[in-house]
Amino acid sequence: MRDGFVKVAAGTPRIRVADCRYNAEQIFTMMREADKQGVKVLALPELCLTGYTCGDLFLQPTLLRGAEEGLATILEATKNLDMITAVGLPVRSKWDNKLYNCAAVIQSGEILGLVPKTHLPNYGEFYEQRWFAPGAGLDATITLCGQEVTLSDGHLFACEEMPNLVIGVEICEDLWAAEPPSIRAARAGATLILNLSASNELVGKASYRRGLVSGQSGRLVCGYVYADAGEGESTTDLVFTGHNIIAENGTILVERRFATGLTISEIDVDRLAYERQRMTTFQHAEEETLWRIGFQMPVGDTHLTRPVSPTPFVPQDKDDRAERCEEILKIAALGLKKRLEHTHAKTAVVGLSGGLDSTLAILITTIAMNLLDRPASDIIAVTMPCFGTTDRTRDNAVELAGRLGATLKRIDIGEAVRQHFRDIGQSMDNHDVTFENGQARERTQVLMDIANQNDGLVVGTGDLSELALGWATYNGDHMSMYGVNGSIPKTLVRHLVSYVAGDKAEEDQALSDVLTDILDTPVSPELLPAINGQIAQKTEDLVGPYELHDFYLYYAIRWGFSPRKVLRLAEQAFGRAYDRATLLKWLNNFYRRFFVQQFKRSCLPDGPKVGSVSLSPRGDWRMPSDAVSALWLEELEGLE
Repeated sequence: MRDGFVKVAAGTPRIRVADCRYNAEQIFTMMREADKQGVKVLALPELCLTGYTCGDLFLQPTLLRGAEEGLATILEATKNLDMITAVGLPVRSKWDNKLYNCAAVIQSGEILGLVPKTHLPNYGEFYEQRWFAPGAGLDATITLCGQEVTLSDGHLFACEEMPNLVIGVEICEDLWAAEPPSIRAARAGATLILNLSASNELVGKASYRRGLVSGQSGRLVCGYVYADAGEGESTTDLVFTGHNIIAENGTILVERRFATGLTISEIDVDRLAYERQRMTTFQHAEEETLWRIGFQMPVGDTHLTRPVSPTPFVPQDKDDRAERCEEILKIAALGLKKRLEHTHAKTAVVGLSGGLDSTLAILITTIAMNLLDRPASDIIAVTMPCFGTTDRTRDNAVELAGRLGATLKRIDIGEAVRQHFRDIGQSMDNHDVTFENGQARERTQVLMDIANQNDGLVVGTGDLSELALGWATYNGDHMSMYGVNGSIPKTLVRHLVSYVAGDKAEEDQALSDVLTDILDTPVSPELLPAINGQIAQKTEDLVGPYELHDFYLYYAIRWGFSPRKVLRLAEQAFGRAYDRATLLKWLNNFYRRFFVQQFKRSCLPDGPKVGSVSLSPRGDWRMPSDAVSALWLEELEGLE
């Protein structure tokens, strides 16, 4: 439970219709198994103590007595378990002589509360209003299993040791209704919704059900555990397949169908609380309409089984990745298209180095020109070799411009930089930051002046990862007239170029080949003299692997995770690829550089946001340039 992770489960026990004693044994056996696996919150199906398909037997006192005795058996058998469990059963209230379809929320042999079903289906194959009363507005105290308990639709269950763990409960059809009870629960603070369900299977229904669960978890910024009835329910007219789903904030973490047993994952309630804090449109209830029942649960470590992708900006599925790449290229190109139209620019000027970022920039610019029905020759690709330029990158830049149909200009800036160094007294033998940045600023000056000559607009090439690390020369490659890559991280830049290479393989093999070679070229600013014709300056040797920095950027900035939690997730995501010392080294470097380089982000050129993370000072990220990183770095010191 540390770092906000709560291990949850949806369980589908194998039952027998109306055999409450047998069902109770199956349930407490499943609860014990869940506890062994570290589960802290367990949801079981609707009416699982009796079976959902009992029909008119629900009106029999014998069945109701059997359900109560079955619950008492479960309470006794699990009194040593601190796990919260929601069990479905029919409950008769002597207060109003009505029968309610309920979830009993239990822990350590105690019934914390009873939550009745609000919306009772009475259409198609459903006849619940024949037996049950709706629970909307209900608030009564009854005796069940020798305990005085509240029967109310106004319950929330709050963990005292973990304030962000607040549980709400709804039952099956409640989710299908126009105004599910989970809305009210979430607005009152619930971060985890349990749904006890008995949803029969029909062709196409699983997809609809999946959409409901993921959509509700997204709208409510919550975790959602959906536990469905399965094997053992009557098949007189219906079939139940145990479609269990666990979702978090719009993403399905795990699901399974056509099986009994436990479906387990972890919900990050701290992440949900952070997102609600960030989202001004998530409004809490003005008045406290639900009352909280507190429970205690010791906080311990949670073994993570939920997927943690090492590339959070890049979809793992090949088809999803291709769709994402196509969408990003279109969004970025549309942004540039609008800017070219608005400025009446006759040309778009791109500094083409033969590296990944400038390659993506010219690909996006080509798409924008196509959207404008303008020829690619309106793109002026400028290659500017200097002291560190290798034959490989120079030749790739020339070949790429030619294959795209851009107008190519080759301007050797070596002599101009030497003259500048003579003017300021910089030795050519001193390969310090002035030596490097002088070249970058000369290139930017050339691009700006060429744009002036040709009524053009300079298209920026710097990416999101470089902005996060400040790996750009201030007023050098840091500056442009429109930055198309500004919200695209380096790991995604690579996949976008790879996508275009694959997409062009059939129609233009030569273009695909040059893109592939660019992908195989080490990332480098090429600002130090080459060694035997080879790149001497490799970016990732200096600032660290971009796959790590993009991972850190996503979790530290998008989700506001603490350094300790970011490290924990990195260890989970990268496994044996990096040891703890390496992860810590580059995480320290990330925080240090992110803070001290904010001044470069405070004056960024315009550029389109394409994903969930942007560092634009006019958009997602507002930060003082003189903020201090001490607190973050101190937390990392304690983890070494």
